[in-house]
Amino acid sequence: MTNFAEVLKSHGLKATFQRMTILAVIEELGHASIDEIYENVLKTHPTLSLATVYKNIVTMVEQGVLVEVPISGRKSKYELKKHEHLHLICTECGSVTDRQMDEIISADTEKIARDSAFRLHGRQVNLYGVCEHCAQKAAS
Repeated sequence: MTNFAEVLKSHGLKATFQRMTILAVIEELGHASIDEIYENVLKTHPTLSLATVYKNIVTMVEQGVLVEVPISGRKSKYELKKHEHLHLICTECGSVTDRQMDEIISADTEKIARDSAFRLHGRQVNLYGVCEHCAQKAAS
């Protein structure tokens, strides 16, 4: 299990019970919308408001603890910041699957940034399509 207090402190944030709970839920779910996070937070902290969850998620994204994963036509999902990777995002069910970022994609994005005189601070590669489960469901 991740030491969330250390993660928060290393990003200049206080390790509040709200943030620790939110991070534990996201770690358990992998990728989750604010609604999914809130629903799970309520199980252990029923008095926590949606506004508090939202505010803390925004703060943790701004400080680099969490990453927002945009999903076309749906609410964004959030994940713990980790090594660079790409996302396979299903446009049918909204599932998000992580895949390792290979050296070619990494080199290509760096070259594009360099050729454009753009200082690259980070990257997020999202591939949109239909997951195997939804494709099988549509075929039957």
